[in-house]
Amino acid sequence: MSKNNQLKIGTVLSYLQMGISVLISLVYTPMMIRLLGQNEYGLYQTVASTISMLSLLSLGFNSGYIRYYSMYKKENDQSAISRLNGLFLIIFTVIGAVALVCGVFLSFDLDIVFDEGLTSEEYSKARILMLLLTFNLALSFPMSVFQNIISAHERFVFLKSLGMIQTIISPLLTLPLLLMGYRSIAMVTVSVAFSFIVYIINACYVIFNMKERFIFRSFERGLFRGLFIYTFFIALNSVIDQINWNIDKLLLGRFKGTGEVAVYAVGYTLYSCYMMFSTSISGVFTPRIHSIVNTTKNNKSEQKTQLTELFTRVGRLQFLVLALIASGIAFFGKYFIVNIWVGNGYDNAYYVALLLSTPASIALIQNLGIEIQRAENKHQFRSFAYLVMAIINLVISVYLCQKFGAVGSAVGTAVSLFLANGITMNIYYHKKCNIDIVFFWKNIFRQSIGLIIPIIAGITITMLVRIDSVPAFFVYVIIYTMIYGASMWLFGMNDYEKDLIRNPVRKILRK
Repeated sequence: MSKNNQLKIGTVLSYLQMGISVLISLVYTPMMIRLLGQNEYGLYQTVASTISMLSLLSLGFNSGYIRYYSMYKKENDQSAISRLNGLFLIIFTVIGAVALVCGVFLSFDLDIVFDEGLTSEEYSKARILMLLLTFNLALSFPMSVFQNIISAHERFVFLKSLGMIQTIISPLLTLPLLLMGYRSIAMVTVSVAFSFIVYIINACYVIFNMKERFIFRSFERGLFRGLFIYTFFIALNSVIDQINWNIDKLLLGRFKGTGEVAVYAVGYTLYSCYMMFSTSISGVFTPRIHSIVNTTKNNKSEQKTQLTELFTRVGRLQFLVLALIASGIAFFGKYFIVNIWVGNGYDNAYYVALLLSTPASIALIQNLGIEIQRAENKHQFRSFAYLVMAIINLVISVYLCQKFGAVGSAVGTAVSLFLANGITMNIYYHKKCNIDIVFFWKNIFRQSIGLIIPIIAGITITMLVRIDSVPAFFVYVIIYTMIYGASMWLFGMNDYEKDLIRNPVRKILRK
């Protein structure tokens, strides 16, 4: 299959997987909360966030693989690619061993993380959950090399299909155990076992189908040093991301208990579903971005044209989807969370979701910029900007989470997100990354004209209509979606975006 077809089908599968992930998350999360209870669900989320912190041991090397693969591929140096494969497998095996040691140490000394925030029973469960998740994380490091190889070769159909199968089967395996009363430990055990099967499938595909070789000797002089220098700031950024997105749960677990963690986790889950609509499409373009940067290295004008066009085209598509979802959360989110999704006691989860998703929207429609920075080896500044963001987030969240719980933690994250993404990174994109950010925002502002009528409709529904049943809720959501679609078609979308809808419809009608 050609690379263009892999890209097109991979994009479709990305959105399909995203839709399935969102649907499963929306259905599975409330069932999990009810079967586990608020406190055990909060405990599971706290432990998962703690183990997630260890993922920073990857030191950003994943991005380094695609960069060096693109360089060797351009030179058609298959021997260098094989040595690169071997080097990365060695590096990530060592990292996995370090993660295993760290995770086991934390599992038997939980006071370091939780202090007095857990009960004695919760400490016992937390230890077992930590050990299981530590094993999974340690194994995921060396096995991620195979996934990187598949992605670098743009075999998106296989990669996305397998991801979609994993998304569907994992909850189908764990839900019966929860219904039988086996709770969080059994749920995590089954998830870890299934992840292991997926790792083996990826490895077999690379070795037997793609026929990739791994050479563990005669590494290029200076390769590891160059790789480390390139990935250092990506690693720093990973540390900062972990602080920004996991520190809130850890602080709440330490100062307010697992119940408040559960409230924050519900709001964060809704935000995660929102975020998927952006990252699912942008990840497919990573190899394409590196290709553009490498092939136009000596023609900065052409490079700026191609990068700006791709950055704007993808950003507009992401805005079309994200604006609908973000405005939908604002107008209908609270009723959905409390009356349909997870039930009473989670009212504040609505404000958490709103506080996280609104400022993050700026970064989400521009997330191609992250890979553009990495391809141009200009990602160092983002790390410094996000370091300041993390410090601001930590300072505000430590104070506010003790006073206002989950909502206070979300405020700290929202403020830092706006300062870093809304202001700082946009200036940097324009000045240093060869992207015409003014052109980008002009396009977005023209597109946003289509939002005026939907916003007026949403405010009218919120103020004048009393939604008192689930059928009524879905009726008004459908009405709002239709208004949004019509308004965007008339006032927001360009011909390219309309053709993405018109062309498939025409093909179907012809058949």
